Amino acid sequence: MKELMSLGLAVVIFIACNQQRKRYTQQSQEIETYKQVLEDYEDRDWEAMIAHYSDSAKIMNNVPEEKGKNLTQFLAENKKDAAQFSTWNFVDEQSEYEMIVNDKGETWINFWGIWEGTFKANNKVYKIPTHITAQFVNGKIVQEFGYWDVSKITRDIQKTKIGELSPLEKRTGK
Repeated sequence: MKELMSLGLAVVIFIACNQQRKRYTQQSQEIETYKQVLEDYEDRDWEAMIAHYSDSAKIMNNVPEEKGKNLTQFLAENKKDAAQFSTWNFVDEQSEYEMIVNDKGETWINFWGIWEGTFKANNKVYKIPTHITAQFVNGKIVQEFGYWDVSKITRDIQKTKIGELSPLEKRTGK
């Protein structure tokens, strides 16, 4: 009987020690939180969006880590960008999310999608492939890296500022 109890205890201990959090999934609370972050961004609900970030979060959108922004800078940049677009959103049908737990035990959400926005100055619609990865600690984003190519928008902003848009570009946004 003692042997049977010892074996049973050993099995329980073995199972308990081997239970690990999933290292990869496409369904998690963190993914749902990140979907809400992007929805708040689309709705320009800045206070709701930054509520998902830790107070000390660092955001690196198209910059190296040493040039990352704090929440105040991040929020100001988003508000400034939003003022230039009449619409913007991520195309739901072209959005993918995954959660990974890396070898260090860090939880990261990866997002791939298409950002679509209408620039007010020329009424042109831009579609930009986007990748964002965000690290979560205790349900909050502590750092985020975003990568996308804004060169076409930047070029058109510069043209608009110096009045180089052709009459056709001004009328059609093309």
